[in-house]
Amino acid sequence: MKEYRAVFRFYEELNDFFPEGRKKQPIPYAFQGNPGIKDAIEAQGVPHTEVDLILVNGESVPFSYQLQNGDRVSVYPVFESFDISGVTRLREEPLREPRFILDVHLGKLARYLRMFGFDSLYDNGYEDRQLVMIAGKEKRIILTRDRGVLKRKGVTHGYWVRSLKPAVQLEEVFKRFELYTLVKPFTRCKSCNALLRKVEKNAISQRLKPKTEKYYDHFFICGNCDKIYWKGSHYQKMRQRLSSLFKAEGLDD
Repeated sequence: MKEYRAVFRFYEELNDFFPEGRKKQPIPYAFQGNPGIKDAIEAQGVPHTEVDLILVNGESVPFSYQLQNGDRVSVYPVFESFDISGVTRLREEPLREPRFILDVHLGKLARYLRMFGFDSLYDNGYEDRQLVMIAGKEKRIILTRDRGVLKRKGVTHGYWVRSLKPAVQLEEVFKRFELYTLVKPFTRCKSCNALLRKVEKNAISQRLKPKTEKYYDHFFICGNCDKIYWKGSHYQKMRQRLSSLFKAEGLDD
């Protein structure tokens, strides 16, 4: 079968998926027949969930576009603050009340997100197919360290977490999904993800340590695992972390 060629150029953070020698430059791509452009992009290592705009010879196209010989393809990442409403969007509108499901590598990130009130499912026993199935059924965003998960059929919203450090991962996710105005701290259990509710001190006093009972008056309890929370030193650390997230983005908390 005859071999054809196209040239791809990937922009901004999509270059994270390429080795140093292939970043921020035209990439020749050889193919046979007329493959879908989505398959051609993923064959080069970029999950389709990371892509929000494709231009072929200067015109926006959908994932169903079939690659042609000589095409010049520009691939752009998901835009959060730049209006591209006049061109072909590759998926439905972003999930503006984001709910997450995280893979086995991101347990600490899940706890961080829960601390700030974000519905974040995590189980270190989840298999890839379960992640995809639950994400689709419950309209959740997949967060993963395995880019192969995001290439699976049926995945519409997802993000490949770049960093290995949980604190930096949190910054990544906040920035990628514009979470700054959606924070609801102290509303969700960081252990099991269930919602917290206020509880009277006298109802749980027998479960408190003497100093906790003496110095704190306002308490919350998890409706699922029965864990008790109060605004102690861990709460202050959470506030400090939130403040650092806002400062990193140049915002006031």
